[in-house]
Amino acid sequence: MTDPGFADARILDRGYRRYDGPRRGVPGAVRSLAASSALRALGLRRTLWAKVFPLLSAGIAYVPAVVFVGVATLLPQDVLDEAEVQPDYQDYYSFITAAIVVFVALVGPEVLCPDRRNGMLGLYLASPLTRGTYLLAKVLAVVPVLAIVTVGPPLLLLVGLSFAESGPDGVAGFLGILARILVSGLAISAAYTAVSLGAASLTDRRAVASAVVILVLLVSSVTAATLVELGGDVRLQLLNLFFVPFELVQRIYGTRGVEPELTTAALVAANVGWTAAGGALVWWRYRKLTVTR
Repeated sequence: MTDPGFADARILDRGYRRYDGPRRGVPGAVRSLAASSALRALGLRRTLWAKVFPLLSAGIAYVPAVVFVGVATLLPQDVLDEAEVQPDYQDYYSFITAAIVVFVALVGPEVLCPDRRNGMLGLYLASPLTRGTYLLAKVLAVVPVLAIVTVGPPLLLLVGLSFAESGPDGVAGFLGILARILVSGLAISAAYTAVSLGAASLTDRRAVASAVVILVLLVSSVTAATLVELGGDVRLQLLNLFFVPFELVQRIYGTRGVEPELTTAALVAANVGWTAAGGALVWWRYRKLTVTR
């Protein structure tokens, strides 16, 4: 006897349908992975708790800029000049170093570690992506995200002070400061992207990778500073990851910073060297990594 529940059942054979949508190839895959990785790093499209730390640390980086712009709006320029409460653009980073470090320690591990831990790396490499293009996508995700805290706050300060008529003089002055902000942010982001991804390549645990990032920054800073204090060559400061990017920022703005004995060329070489070292570590780790597709 036929079950009444199956009386209207039908078998539909639609056959094979070829995909006829746009084919964007490897560049499209890189862009898609970079975009999704950037969103993940910021905790977007995820739970509330995943958003707390990245957005909080990024928000803290903007607080001094908001305060300085508010003060510039409320007080006359002559009072600001006499009180010297308005910082130079290159000195702004001294107010947000901790926020930048926390943000760096969160972003790289969040972008790399989960793919190895949950097996998604094998699926990505089964697509048109190679190990090289996969890592390229991750770099393209991390650098703009770090720019949120390395470029965004001083840019807000520049725009805010300009509207408050406390900014640089004329269009040329504005564009000159804007260019320095962009170059400075790129220099910091490049070095810290390499360090963050390098640490993340060593483990598939995000917490461990974040701890490694902070440990590397602290150890390099304490070691270099101690050696110089004990009479070592000032060039040992080039091993200091807390020091090199921010001292380079001073040179970009035309000031000598805290170690005027160091040449600008040496600082550029050190920043490039740290960036290359982190990139080489990531590439070496992923070349040796066994992946099941």
